[in-house]
Parts: sequence; structure tokens; C-alpha cells
Amino acid sequence: MDWLTVPFEASFVTRALWGGLLVSGICALVGTWVVLRGMAFLSEAMSHGMLPGVAVAALLGGSVFIGGAIAAVAMAVGVTALSRVSRLSRDTAIGLLFVGMLSTGVVIVSHSESFAVDLTAFLFGDVLSIGAEDLAILAVALVVVAVVAVVFHRPFVALAFDRRKAMTLGLRPRTANFVLIGLMSLAIAASFHVVGTLLVFGLLIGPPAAIAQWASRLPTVMIGAVVLGALAVISGLLVSWHLDTAAGATISLIAVAFFFVSALLNGVSGRHRTVGIAEERTT
Repeated sequence: MDWLTVPFEASFVTRALWGGLLVSGICALVGTWVVLRGMAFLSEAMSHGMLPGVAVAALLGGSVFIGGAIAAVAMAVGVTALSRVSRLSRDTAIGLLFVGMLSTGVVIVSHSESFAVDLTAFLFGDVLSIGAEDLAILAVALVVVAVVAVVFHRPFVALAFDRRKAMTLGLRPRTANFVLIGLMSLAIAASFHVVGTLLVFGLLIGPPAAIAQWASRLPTVMIGAVVLGALAVISGLLVSWHLDTAAGATISLIAVAFFFVSALLNGVSGRHRTVGIAEERTT
């Protein structure tokens, strides 16, 4: 059993484990709503669209976490505004802003002497370099996400399944949508240092999508997603240690693999379950 314990005897792997577990919790809670509302493309665009904020923060010596979060929110607000003032579809607006902000970020980062290293870290993360400060940020982010998820549970449910009913019940769907976008920005900004913007999508979408095929209640999906995310982190670090692979990419790959395994088993069993609203009362 040494192959299970030896890797975690190294302090940097232990920190990576705790950081990964915190990220998996954040992504599971937020990713559940992303999956239910079909916001996967927007979340992917936000993860790349935060590059200008990260780049500017890095060049100015500021917090890349705050810079990334601001850029991610700006990306989401820009998509909403562009969709309303033009005849473009939401997908087109997302695609245009996605490419525009990513290109802007690359142009900014290209002025840095450490361009290749910075861009690689941004895209693929560096889970093995997590420090005490990163763990503190992730812990605070998880607490914030959990509290907001509880407080806004009813508005989120109504928004996900029946926007008109949410308005009728006075649950303020616009406010709920803004808060959800804020949670997405927080999750992405907090997680990109661990697995990178290209790979955070795996933890954000993979575990919730895998569980959603079997569970019929939102709390079950969230708890199951947390468990699968944690398994992806633990197994990813073990595989990375023994096979000398990129840790962040391995974690993300396993998280996505869980979805495909779940989909395969779901298809074989013929059991097609979706998260319903019968048990999620908004009244």
C-alpha cells in the first residue's frame, strides 16, 4: 500500500491535495447550477476571458485572483449587454468576447519577459506549487460559495427551471442570475491556479454532469459531485506521481472520464434520470 501513501508524504503534494479538495468542493457547488442552466459555454468563455485581468494584475504586481475575477465578471456582463443591444445570439456574443478578451490577454502578457511560463501556468495551472496563502484563499472562497448557495437556493432553483415563476414569486431572477455569475467568476478565479483555465472546466462540469444522470434531487447532485471531484483530485495526484504526468491535467482528465463512465453505465442500464423540480419547492 506504499504507492497510496508515499506520494502524500511530500509536503508539496499534501498542499496540492488540500488545495485540490477545496477546489473540487467549490466547482461541485457552482458546477451543479452551471450544468442545470446550460451555462457551460459561458463558463468556458469566462475562464479564458479572465486572461487580461490576470495579465494586468501580474504586470502591476497585484493579486491575480482579484484581477481574474474582475475580468471574468466583465466577460459575463459584456455578453449580456452585447446580446441586448444587438441582434446577435447569445452564443455569438460569447464567442466574440471570448476570442477578443483572450487575444487581448495574450497581447498584454507578450510584453512580459516570462511570457511562455506565465501563459503555460495560466492555461494549465500548477497544483504542486500551491502555498499556504493559496489554501487560505480557496478556503474562504469555498465558505463564500457554500453560504451563497444556501441563501440563494430557492431563487437559483426557480431561475433554473421556471424564470417566469421566479418573477411571480418575487424571487428576483435577474439578481439571482447576477449572483450566480458572481459565483462562477469566484470559482473560476479561485481554481485556475490549481488546474488552469483550460482544465478548470473539467472539475466544474464533469462531476456534476456525471451525478446528474443518476440523481433526482439537487442536494444529491451537489454532494455526489463533491465526492467525485475529491476522487478525481486524489487519484489524479497518485497517477501524476507514479507516471510522471502533469498533475492538473491528470486531475481534470479523470474528472471528465467520470462523466463518460457515468454516461456509458446510464446508457447500458437504460436508466435516464434528470434532476427534477418535484422535490425542489420554490413556494
